[in-house]
Amino acid sequence: MRERRSYALNLVVNGRPINEVVIDAHYEIKHPDIKDDLILELVRGLDGKEFQPEEREGEWEFFMLDRIEHKGKEYRLVWCMREASPFLGVINCFRR
Repeated sequence: MRERRSYALNLVVNGRPINEVVIDAHYEIKHPDIKDDLILELVRGLDGKEFQPEEREGEWEFFMLDRIEHKGKEYRLVWCMREASPFLGVINCFRR
């Protein structure tokens, strides 16, 4: 399993400017068919939208979006954001 990877990507999610996406390699354990390029495409779909966090822990907010349609297939994306930080962290992604 590889380490976390960082990509420059300019988005606005929940009204916050995001300039970096960090992908945790956790998803590779059970979902080796998923690649970073696909995850980045799904993350681009978050641009300009608002989401309610599933959970909050201190400065961290955790989100889950299910049934994201991409090229005829559905995916679940789990991500986090930290208050006043310009990055979005992808925790997990898998096909539904």
